[in-house]
Amino acid sequence: MRIKAAAGLLAGLVVSGMMASQPARADILPVPPFKGNDTGGIIAYSMATQVDARQVAVDHCARYGKVAKFLAVQAYEGGYVSFSCRWVPYGAAEQPIRTLY
Repeated sequence: MRIKAAAGLLAGLVVSGMMASQPARADILPVPPFKGNDTGGIIAYSMATQVDARQVAVDHCARYGKVAKFLAVQAYEGGYVSFSCRWVPYGAAEQPIRTLY
């Protein structure tokens, strides 16, 4: 019985040692250049240099009946432009206008 337990323990150590020797990879899944929901989103800086990031954020928030407010810009490759979607302020003229170019 002890031999089986020792063999099982040895096999477990070998398997866990093989898994521990593999490097961790965070780049397995591709990150989309734009991601958002009803509370806000992020735009990859590389995409923001090619398209009008303000218009992308405004159109995204208008789908939820909200307006875009920009929060931060990480102006380097691999950085993001972040924004939040806020409710239309009181006194504003009804719903946000979504432009179609």
